[in-house]
Amino acid sequence: MFDGISLDKLKEECGVIGIYHQKNIDVSKMVYYGLYALQHRGQESAGIATNDGIRTHQHKAMGRVAEIFTDEIFRKLVGNVGIGHVRYSTTGESYVGNAQPLTVFYRRGSIAVAHNGNLINADLIRNKLEDDGVVFQTTIDTEVIVNLIARYSGDGIENAIKRTMGLVKGSYALVVMTENQLIGVRDPLGLRPLCLGKLEDGYVLASESCALDILGAEFVRDIEPGEIVTINQNGVSSKKVNGVSKRASCIFEYVYFARPDSIIDGVSVYEARKNAGKLLGKEHPVDADLVIAVPDTSIPAAIGYAQVSGIPSEEGLIKNRYVGRTFIQPDQSSREMAVRLKLNPLKSVVTGKRIILIDDSIVRGTTSKKIVTNLKEAGATEVHMRVSSPPVAHSCYYGIDTPNRKSLIASSQSVEDICREIGADSLGYLSTDRLVESTGLGNEHFCLACFNGDYPIDVEKSKCSRSFNRLKT
Repeated sequence: MFDGISLDKLKEECGVIGIYHQKNIDVSKMVYYGLYALQHRGQESAGIATNDGIRTHQHKAMGRVAEIFTDEIFRKLVGNVGIGHVRYSTTGESYVGNAQPLTVFYRRGSIAVAHNGNLINADLIRNKLEDDGVVFQTTIDTEVIVNLIARYSGDGIENAIKRTMGLVKGSYALVVMTENQLIGVRDPLGLRPLCLGKLEDGYVLASESCALDILGAEFVRDIEPGEIVTINQNGVSSKKVNGVSKRASCIFEYVYFARPDSIIDGVSVYEARKNAGKLLGKEHPVDADLVIAVPDTSIPAAIGYAQVSGIPSEEGLIKNRYVGRTFIQPDQSSREMAVRLKLNPLKSVVTGKRIILIDDSIVRGTTSKKIVTNLKEAGATEVHMRVSSPPVAHSCYYGIDTPNRKSLIASSQSVEDICREIGADSLGYLSTDRLVESTGLGNEHFCLACFNGDYPIDVEKSKCSRSFNRLKT
């Protein structure tokens, strides 16, 4: 998350926000505060683009939101429409040219796009566009989207977006800005989240509802899978793409990615995590003295586990929230020191205790092993690890930075083997059925591919798709 040290977690690609204000006021600072609320979704780069009805104004840079924007920059970001983006790269290299929003100028004006997700057929479409003479300025798949929208804009922006959605395959939540309107788009499977909020004199689109709370906006609803929402001086209108037959929202939003104070698809992230902890306590009870969480995302699950087990919960790992990204070093000794700097056991709490350690996921297993070792060195007599999600055994292709499958510890090792590898006295994972149950929704609502390998979009088939033959001007 945005804590600096890159612990053994999956990484979300980015967060997006868009604001349309009916009155002629500059919205750049509102976009800034919204991005601040979404900083956990990406800390690599950030950007804001605004439009004053005549031209687009933009600023983006590497780093975190608070490091990038100043009063001098805000004075240049004029306009009553604005979009913003925070990024963690999963496709495309890490440099400022790949930062978003991405703006293109064409014969009808300008289009700015901020994108959360990942297109699995981007290379195929990009190659075809390049064959047709299109010159690309970045290495990110968002540029494919914005080029397609500009290509088809003769029929109007909404129809251009609809045609683009018929070509691209993968995950995307988009905020699109023109001279006089803001548009939100969610992919037909609903893989990436997007919601709508109401201001006194305008509207907000955001990856998570926590951004609406910061801005004092009233939560209206989630954008539906396959929906195009247009906001302009006439208010809000909506269109759905044809052929939306199922949905597959990413369940890891509830496990780890989203802030606990967000509501996604009608479900409180905090309550889902606490429910997962309760169900984990029923599935994998153990006789112990204390429940502690790996902070911060695992805290609700630890609360739930403690409630159902009757075992008290305390803060046993102290998190250093001031370790910056510049500390991260590639060598092994530095990575080990980073874990100690990041999470330090509270000896007065853990000494002589049998500990139940709650975490939301295990990816490579390297950090879990270090934490277990550190707890035992601090005096814990036993460490029983409990994980509030199933084993992550398959790579994600839809906008999550998953390691190569061979680096996923659960792809090649049994639970017993993982337990020995991380040095725990016992290990228990929440089952897939119980994880789904924790949300109050059904299996048909979610993408569970990282657990079971059942991908909602066939990656290889999409890469070989002949849809690019429909790229007509």
